[in-house]
Amino acid sequence: MFSLDEDDEGEVSFGESSDAEREMTPEIPTAPSVKTFDNGGDFEGASDVDSGTLRAFVVAVIYANAAVLLVALGPMLWFFEGRSRLGPALFVAGLLAGVRTYQTYRSWERSKDAAESNSGGDEVDDESDPDDVDVDNDGVRDDADNDDPDADASPPEA
Repeated sequence: MFSLDEDDEGEVSFGESSDAEREMTPEIPTAPSVKTFDNGGDFEGASDVDSGTLRAFVVAVIYANAAVLLVALGPMLWFFEGRSRLGPALFVAGLLAGVRTYQTYRSWERSKDAAESNSGGDEVDDESDPDDVDVDNDGVRDDADNDDPDADASPPEA
């Protein structure tokens, strides 16, 4: 009924893209490499992370996971299983775990802020000249390579 081309012999190429499709297809991006923990399961790969930060993160994750589980499980046990004591108790425990997650985060944030304020608060921006130092300890950076040698001189009297 239909005349078929001798080259195609009635075959339709599913899954194969044409030359035009291949030209229009964008390049597949590659994911950047990331630092991961060692395969042994220890935390040696996290040595560049502050120990207080790592501890606070792990504790907060554990509390948050417990909060989500208990807040979801408590009402389900109460409603579906009829456990009128266990369900609300798990729900309240989940709420307390959520509060403890927030307290852990706030404690870490306060300790981080205290550490920053104890370090002197001397934040040097990246655009500053390394030759600019506070020579006379007045809190103002003095330009070491001052182009005008008479800048500190008193003005001439009239």
